[in-house]
This record gives sequence, structure tokens and C-alpha cells, in this order.
Amino acid sequence: MTDVPPIERQNPAPETMRPSDRRPVDGRRPPRTGPRPDRPKKRDVSGWVILDKGVGMTSTHAVAVVKRAFNAKKAGHAGTLDPLASGILPIALGEATKTVPFVMDGRKAYRFTVAWGVETDTDDAEGRPVATSEARPSREAVEAALPNFIGAIEQVPPRFSAIKIAGERAYDLARDGEVVELTARPVQIDHLSVVEHAEGRTVISAECGKGTYVRALARDLGRMLGCYGHVAALRRTRVGPFSEAESCQVSALEAAGPEGNAAHLRPVETALDAIPSVTISRDMALRLMRGQPVILRGRDAPTEGKVFATCGGILVAVGDVEQGELVPHRVFHLGGTGGR
Repeated sequence: MTDVPPIERQNPAPETMRPSDRRPVDGRRPPRTGPRPDRPKKRDVSGWVILDKGVGMTSTHAVAVVKRAFNAKKAGHAGTLDPLASGILPIALGEATKTVPFVMDGRKAYRFTVAWGVETDTDDAEGRPVATSEARPSREAVEAALPNFIGAIEQVPPRFSAIKIAGERAYDLARDGEVVELTARPVQIDHLSVVEHAEGRTVISAECGKGTYVRALARDLGRMLGCYGHVAALRRTRVGPFSEAESCQVSALEAAGPEGNAAHLRPVETALDAIPSVTISRDMALRLMRGQPVILRGRDAPTEGKVFATCGGILVAVGDVEQGELVPHRVFHLGGTGGR
């Protein structure tokens, strides 16, 4: 039997190769010869997008998706929603980013599921079990325990949280194996009720203020009931003035495109629903735009407190009224932009 010479790989002749197949001997891609495709020009668009975020998406990624969908220059969100959670994530575009603090300070509503029998180090389903119990609470026991958490209470945040300790995020320290000791903080919980109850799980609705951790609530409720517990599912149903009824999903935004998404944009001043408004003249608007205070006149003009001012139906400024004088703290440039 004679040896058969190995078959040599036949490389195509250079003239038959596609340009993308040709490589210099050093292996580097040759420089682009044609014109670079134009990128869409960023738009001066301002307003609020009430996103119904899906499970698995981070809040940062959600902002990037919405920003790209509107081709907007500037975007930010009003309160982080964990990847494991779904629901309302208000995203501010353009001038609306100046009103983010007003939304973050607003009331929030959640619907969450507590899985009984296991407490985890993260207080949710992603964590490692740290305590277990065979006990399971009845619906009546859960309902009897809820009033202990309503009102102004002291709550210890989860170890895996964004709270800073000596300049470091608590979750970073916890992931590195360090012992994280967080002190209790005052929070306000206005409403808690049982929505559904089955063996081993309870669905609860909650309305609370800024800084409340639902994961900590589930942990503390489990400890009080003597059975331990953690959050198995979490959905945010309201943030400040924004609810599920006016929300949209990523798929709808991506399908509509930048021009078609105008229907999903809420006015900038929607975030200011909790404070009164005043109507001002053009001359007063120009003064506020320069950062100068103005005197509010008229029988119904406020003499104290926070207000926002409009001129011709357009938001001009947010500020504080002191002895009848409006001192601007935030001014807006909304002439001819989106969100109106």
C-alpha cells in the first residue's frame, strides 16, 4: 500500500476573494476604504417614559434602550429596579432629568411574593440559604403580623444593597465576603395587605415611601412569624404619579422608532403633580430663566412653599416662594422640544 500524500487546503485566489476575506500578513484588518455610515443625529427630546421593565434587565440597560429608542441626547431613571424585579421604571429624557428628585421622593407601590421557610443572605431568590424552618404561616397569621410594619418604622436594609459604608457599596463588601453591619433607618409604610395565600407562599401588596426595602420587609416578616422568608417575585406598580396604566414595554418602543414614540412621552411637568403651579408673564419668565427671583402678585398667589411656574402652558422653573417672592432652583429650556 502506497502512502497517499496529504491533501493541501486550496486557498482561493486573491482576485476571487471578497474584500472582507483579504488580510495582510500581519493579520490585522485593512483600513476601511468606503465612507463610514452616518449615525443618527441625537435629538433634543424632553419628557418622561414610563417603562414596564421586564425581569432580567438592569435599570442601567433599560435607560440605554429607551435613550436609543428615542435617539435622545440625555436620559436617566428615577429609582433603581433590581434585575429580578419587573414593573414601573420611570425614565427621564432631556430636561425631565431635572425633575428626577421629585419622582424619587414620591410614594411607591409594590406587589411581591414571599416564599416561606428559607431566609437567604440577599433576602431574595438569588441568595444563599442562611436559615430554614419547616413551619409555614397561615393567611390569618400573616394578616395579623402586617400591622406591625405599617407606619413609621425602623428597618435594617439588606446586606446586599446599594447603601455606602465608608465609601463602598454594601453589596460589593458582601460579595467580597466581608461582614456587613447596617444600622436601622426610618422608613414609612402606608399600606400592606394579603392578595393571595397558598401553602408556602404569600402575595402581598405594599405602598411605601422612599428608602423602603421590600426584601427587608419579607425577611423581618418571616422572622416575626418564626418561619423565615425571602422575596421570590417582585413587581413595582407605581412610582410617584406614574402607574402601570400609562406604561409601555421595550418591544413597543423598538417597533415604533424615534418618531413614532412620541405617544409614549409624558410632559416634563407630570413629575411635579405633587406641588402647586403658578402662571407667570413672559417678562417674569425671562427673569426666572436668568436665575433672578420674581414677585408673585394676585389674590391667589402663594406666599410660601415650593411651586413650579409656567408661561403659555410651558414649564419655566421650579423654586421656593419666600414672602411672596419666587426664587428659582431649576430652570427649563423647553421651547420647541418634545414632551409638550
